[in-house]
Amino acid sequence: MAMITVNGTAYRAAPGTLLGKLLAEEAVMSMPCGGHGRCGKCKVTVRGTVSDLSDTEKRLLTEEEIRQGVRLACCTTVKGDCTVSLAGTGNGQIRISGDMPEIRLHPGFQSYGFVLDIGTTTLAARLYNVQGALLAEGSRLNPQSSWGADVISRIEAALDGADKAIAEAICKAMDCLLSQLSEAAGITPAEIDGVVITGNTVMLHLLTATSTEPLSHAPFAAKRLFGETVSAGKLGIAELSSETEVYLAPCASAFVGADLITAMLASGICESDSTQLLTDIGTNGEMALWHEGKLTCCSTAAGPAFEGAGISMGMGGSPGAIDRVAVHNGRLTAHVIGDGLPRGICGSGIVDAVACLLETAQIEETGYMEEDSAMILPPVRISREDIRAVQLAKGAIHAGIRTLLSSAGLRCEDVSHLVIAGGFGSYLNAENAGKIGLLPAEMISRIRVVGNAALSGAAMLLLNQEYRASCVRYAKLAQVLELSSDPVFAEEYMERMMF
Repeated sequence: MAMITVNGTAYRAAPGTLLGKLLAEEAVMSMPCGGHGRCGKCKVTVRGTVSDLSDTEKRLLTEEEIRQGVRLACCTTVKGDCTVSLAGTGNGQIRISGDMPEIRLHPGFQSYGFVLDIGTTTLAARLYNVQGALLAEGSRLNPQSSWGADVISRIEAALDGADKAIAEAICKAMDCLLSQLSEAAGITPAEIDGVVITGNTVMLHLLTATSTEPLSHAPFAAKRLFGETVSAGKLGIAELSSETEVYLAPCASAFVGADLITAMLASGICESDSTQLLTDIGTNGEMALWHEGKLTCCSTAAGPAFEGAGISMGMGGSPGAIDRVAVHNGRLTAHVIGDGLPRGICGSGIVDAVACLLETAQIEETGYMEEDSAMILPPVRISREDIRAVQLAKGAIHAGIRTLLSSAGLRCEDVSHLVIAGGFGSYLNAENAGKIGLLPAEMISRIRVVGNAALSGAAMLLLNQEYRASCVRYAKLAQVLELSSDPVFAEEYMERMMF
């Protein structure tokens, strides 16, 4: 076995192991293009016994980077002991906290309970005691990124035979979080005797190694909609007793998942007398409209632009990422996470940057930019292709909101609250989101940000089992709007591409 030391932490791997696969599985770094050598974002500095420079690396790396020992992790094979350095690693601004109403305790565990939100990009977790006290919380990257940044790539990988490896990777990451949070709370993982997991429908299929074949083609009928209890042993979670009960929250459809259902629970929209619209802006923009006792949901494939992937210098919200941009005296100014040198730009920064480029007339409302790219803060630039990616993503989100409202015969003005859930939404500048048309300008004043509501809802299911019936009810009540065949969505999508 070879010893690979990554930023001071030692790992063992067999010679022939792809470095990118090791780093992704250990949740040390994400692989935005799934390790296919397309994006060039998995740059690491390597010293030791590894494979020779590949043609892909010669194409994507500069001569100076090559001289400094920079490699692409997805193209580098371990041949012996080596040392790997990653700049600006860490989980960055993964949002774990979220609004949660006061609840009566009726816990689904005897001593300690654990909740997990499996996001497409990140994992977030909390640990509670039986009195309902939050003991610890933590997060890490989703190791499934080594099979692709989006759910479609992972569905394809699972169908190609990687289903068990994908399930093992997420269970291993969960074991790490169980160990981490238990240590912080001064207990052992074996003392945890109740678990609730939420996530989108694809993530839960991948966790349980359930066939994703029905999710890969129309009519996209999920094999399982969960809302069920399984044992930790059956899932393959090693840190827990094999008999520990794990509740998998219910989904509404193939692309309206448990994460939206538990976010509804935490936000309370379905217990309100007023009309409310909930949206979680991410790779999959999931939305729910509550109006006069009716629940309508939809999902729109926005793509990973707002999570940093698909953008030439995009990255997650970690040190070195530009997360805020403003115009001061006609010039762009930017804030960098960690206050160090900029390395890239994250989702909230991209929204700000596009709004500022519109204000300074460097971008036209059509998205046309005369120059090949625009400098935000040296060396970080936004290219014409990046602007196009933002247009596609924001057009999908905005059109989804308008189509959802149209299905109920409503206007933006009829909604009392636009509830924004999820990590990206927590750091979003709402005014700039309105300026670029990511969200309807008429609704900006009615935004309510609730943080990681999916995780908070999962915690409610853990701390009071009675809420599980509510989530099952929401999932059955939900009327799912299929946007791909909706003529209103097609029309709105084209219109909302404009800035």
